[in-house]
Amino acid sequence: MHGYTPAQAAAITGLPLGAIHKAIDSRLIRPRTDPAGSAVRRLISTEQLLYLQLEADGVRLLPVGTRREIAASVQRSPGTDKLPVANGPALMIDVGSARRRVERRMKEMARLENLVVSDPEILRGTPVFKGTRIPVELVADMLAQGATPGEILRGYPTLSKAKIALAPLYMRAFPRRGRPSRRPWQGSKALGRMAFPLNDGLHSA
Repeated sequence: MHGYTPAQAAAITGLPLGAIHKAIDSRLIRPRTDPAGSAVRRLISTEQLLYLQLEADGVRLLPVGTRREIAASVQRSPGTDKLPVANGPALMIDVGSARRRVERRMKEMARLENLVVSDPEILRGTPVFKGTRIPVELVADMLAQGATPGEILRGYPTLSKAKIALAPLYMRAFPRRGRPSRRPWQGSKALGRMAFPLNDGLHSA
């Protein structure tokens, strides 16, 4: 990827989306802009992701001036492992640990591109796991409602625990805009209930 949207940055770092927009508006980070049709996207770099991870880890509790210095230091030397806070509290920022978490989540984000497809011919373009008609949002909703990965696998054996675990990350990284009150799959009893029938006919594209 050449950059990450604020929503993707929120999914990677665990920082609330509002906090990411606030970091941008406060010029703690300065994403590049990229025209996308009639809109303009703000794309966050890997170095800026690393700083946002530090924000999620507690740096956002420091004074704004100190945070700007940390952001600038990370931008200059993203490979550093420890970063002393100058002109501030006597503490050392663990950049290395934050970087490893960001790199792991970035790899997960890259995997999502190979696992999910949006095709107008399948559930009106609803993102589904590749090779199936199983909506990613449905799996994320099931997890949010308390279903276990094992229960979901019993209903949809073409999935895997790894795919199921990535469903909430996908929905946070790629939130639906203008979400209708009724999802495209809700007309299907097989998809709409928690009984997970094995003969739902949804395991092949």
